[in-house]
Amino acid sequence: MKNILSYLGAGALLLAVYYYNNPKVDFSANSEHGIQFRKDKWVTALQTAKQEKKLIFLDVYATWCGPCKKLKKYTFADAETGAYFNKNFINVSLDAEVNEGAVVSDFYQINAYPTLLFIDGEGNLIKKSTGYLNSGELLDLGKSVLE
Repeated sequence: MKNILSYLGAGALLLAVYYYNNPKVDFSANSEHGIQFRKDKWVTALQTAKQEKKLIFLDVYATWCGPCKKLKKYTFADAETGAYFNKNFINVSLDAEVNEGAVVSDFYQINAYPTLLFIDGEGNLIKKSTGYLNSGELLDLGKSVLE
């Protein structure tokens, strides 16, 4: 009986770790207080960045990607990170495997998910980061790009 309870406890722990690392998210929805990603076309984002003299923060993700889901659910939803990125960047998020996201991913040679890019209004790559970042790390990255 003791062994069965040990196995059940270990199974519950593994399940909790799995759901933390692979949360259910809606990539098309923005969190209330976090980073607000635009729904515009890529060319519109480039034009807006040029007009507003801001860089584009581009999140390139895949819907099956666990670290991409964690970014969306935890990092991008952080209020402090959201306030900073909403003020200083044109925020865009694209699924690398469909439509415009596939074209942009091919252009910037994306081969890992998530990939975070900082791009100017001319389309020039300023900075590239791959993998999961917590909100503090993303905030530090954003600030370093603007320095």
